Parts: sequence; C-alpha cells; structure tokens
Amino acid sequence: MQTLQERLESCSTPTRSMMLLISVFSTTALILALVGIYGVIAFSVAQRAQEIGIRMALGASSADIFGLVMGNGLKLAASGLLIGLAASFELTRLTTSLLFQTGATDPLTFFGSAIVFAAVATLASYIPALRAIRIDPTCASHSG
Repeated sequence: MQTLQERLESCSTPTRSMMLLISVFSTTALILALVGIYGVIAFSVAQRAQEIGIRMALGASSADIFGLVMGNGLKLAASGLLIGLAASFELTRLTTSLLFQTGATDPLTFFGSAIVFAAVATLASYIPALRAIRIDPTCASHSG
C-alpha cells in the first residue's frame, strides 16, 4: 500500500535524477565556457600588450582600448553562440523525450540560453578589458 503522493514520487524519481544530472552538466559547461573565454581573452591581451601600449601612446583612449578588447571577446562568443544554436536545432530530436511541457524548439528556451551565454561572455571579457586599459604605454612599448 502506498499513498498517491508516494506513488507519484516513485514514478518521477528517474526523471528527477536525469534532470539533476543534466543541470549539473549544464552548469559545469557554463563555468567551463566562462573560464575558457576569460583565458583566451586574457592571453590575447597579454600577447598584444605592446600593440595596446602603442595604441595608447598614439592617442587611443581607454574607452577605445576597452571597446577593442570587449569587441574581440564578444565576436568570439557570437561565433560560438551561432554554431551552438545551429547544432542545438539539429540535435533537438535527441532531447524531445526528456522535455516536459516544453517543445523541442521552444524559442524562450533557445533565446534564454543565448542571453545567459552572452552575459557569461561579457563577464569573461570584462576583466581582461579592464587590465588592457591599465597597460602603461611606456613599459609596453619595449620589446622583450
């Protein structure tokens, strides 16, 4: 004998476990995306320190340098976002059985995840952009 509530909980346990696992993996993927974009942009800024210093010495403002670094990061993120959205549209038939009260191509889900990824990319590009505007043109213009 089981109550209706106990019976419903026992039937939904596999689905809950699957959703918990998917949530953990998606959170891990989001953190990896954040760290990866940050690493690429920070490395780019370090490699281009001399160029950034020269730009600043020639009169580029901090806003110009900030925009340059943020623009590079967001271009990288936009290309990844477009590839990811295209791939996810193609792979929707594999996830249809896991969805509950949501269509496989739900626009809110697709655009919501794109907005979250764009916010993560912006955050990941922000710190290297701040570091880029703090580069001293007199020190950066010396090679070595």
